[in-house]
Amino acid sequence: MTHDFRPRRSLLYLPGANARAIEKARGLRADTVIIDLEDAVAPDAKDSARAAAIAAVDTSGWGQREIAIRVNGLGTPWAATDFAAVAASAADVLVVPKIDSAADAAQAVLLARGKPVWVLVETPRAVLQADAIAAVPGISGLIAGFADLTKDLRAKPGPDRLPLLYAASRMILAARAEGKLVFDGVFTDIRDPAGLESETRQSVEFGFDGKTCIHPDQLETVNRLFSPSADDVEHARGLIAAHREALAQGKGVSTFKGKLIEVLHVAEAHRTLKIAEVIGELGGLAEKVVGIATE
Repeated sequence: MTHDFRPRRSLLYLPGANARAIEKARGLRADTVIIDLEDAVAPDAKDSARAAAIAAVDTSGWGQREIAIRVNGLGTPWAATDFAAVAASAADVLVVPKIDSAADAAQAVLLARGKPVWVLVETPRAVLQADAIAAVPGISGLIAGFADLTKDLRAKPGPDRLPLLYAASRMILAARAEGKLVFDGVFTDIRDPAGLESETRQSVEFGFDGKTCIHPDQLETVNRLFSPSADDVEHARGLIAAHREALAQGKGVSTFKGKLIEVLHVAEAHRTLKIAEVIGELGGLAEKVVGIATE
């Protein structure tokens, strides 16, 4: 079960072969950095990218950022070396693409040698197996791979992402049932900030823990929308106070703003306050990011 309050609002993909982008990421407001050895790296650059990624995560300067490395998928020529290198590195998380079943997930966990594993759900089979995948011990998070899934579905999603809603809901249900993390896919049009704003609001409404990003300019929007607002914090404090007062008076039932308070509401209020506290320590609820391209 996932109980920590580490903010994972924004997860920024970085190409493993781009040393300049990786170095610049040390100063960005990404909660999590995912150094990519898979899609972003050409076959003839896989070995050098792996060496560069391991060297980057094994050096200091990352602050409180969570560092993950996405390896090449099981069955590829680079998988065994990728897994071994990342498992022995200082990376916080090992990210695995193309996981289609619980058996795939279990193999990934075995190869990760105790490193927490996040898996990409990016095929129709993976969506249908999301509950079984999330239930595998050692799998601590699911990441939506909606670009590949869209292609496999032959879907044409609009701004409402209607063809992907079932997959999103299936992933979130699977993750929540097992107490695992779950992250939304990327918004691919870096020239459409309004579209990013709308899609990220939808992501928050769905219940995702955060959203993957492909460009530093996306971080401010994603961080802002996934942070508790001032109203959220005020509501949480009021709800907790009302519950405490009711207990002190020996009441079996408490209410806040006309609504019944249950234990689950109190737990969620405490979670909201803790997340707000941690985010505040990292620089406040309203963060500004200087856009730095990852060219």
